Amino acid sequence: MTYRKLWIQGEKELHIAGIEEAKLDAWYLLEFVTGFRRIEFFSREQEEVPQQILTSYQKQIAKRACRIPLQQLIGSQEFMGLEFLVDENVLIPRQETELLVEQCGKFCKGKRVLDLCTGSGCIIISLKKLYEVSEAVAVDCSKEALAIAKKNGERLETLIQWLNGDLFEPVEGRFDIIVSNPPYIEHEKIHFLMPEVRDHEPVLALDGGEDGLDFYRRILKEAKNYLVSGGYLFFEIGSNQAKAVEELFEKYDYEHIQIKKDYAGLDRIIYAKSKN
Repeated sequence: MTYRKLWIQGEKELHIAGIEEAKLDAWYLLEFVTGFRRIEFFSREQEEVPQQILTSYQKQIAKRACRIPLQQLIGSQEFMGLEFLVDENVLIPRQETELLVEQCGKFCKGKRVLDLCTGSGCIIISLKKLYEVSEAVAVDCSKEALAIAKKNGERLETLIQWLNGDLFEPVEGRFDIIVSNPPYIEHEKIHFLMPEVRDHEPVLALDGGEDGLDFYRRILKEAKNYLVSGGYLFFEIGSNQAKAVEELFEKYDYEHIQIKKDYAGLDRIIYAKSKN
């Protein structure tokens, strides 16, 4: 079996399993198992594959065919040009969340920032690394998620205070900015998500309650106790939640409410300024 034939075989197996990006995923798994980059692969594609690599690759392909996310198999995901470790305990960073970081980052220079539901830490680490945040604090209720976030912080050489607890429970002091990508999937819709998400990413990071708005309500109810006067609150939202979350901002007396669309033209980010 040559490397070229092995890649083709992997692609076929993933295609049969219904993997949309079968060829690309088969390549990434080959790259992961062999350590090859494309230039090296093309110079060695007709070589015979050692048995150890053959066995390892076939195991990875079988796992991907069972809809285990590619990112969990290779253990990382790129976000904002940085590489983040991921596993089954954290939500895999999405491209649309980069927009949240970019919007929030415009206000972050020299500021004190709190990240709620931090997960892998991709939001707060990116803000600290790329936007000159002066002090960064991150909270998650999952100890397992925080362990991954801490590893990411160490690998990317960012100084962040990591807190374990339920939203504001372990938080002290006030912040210039609070940012969150909270669970926002409606409970009854989780069953209909892609198998990669439904079966392999943490439900804790997905389930936003009956209408998907539980965490927005909880955060907005308390946030002003932790924001400085004129501080900003940023959220990622589901594409059909802008109006409902905007009404919650109004209920809790925020001003200058802004809604931003993602790269697909869907409502994805909402933020506003505290009046107090």
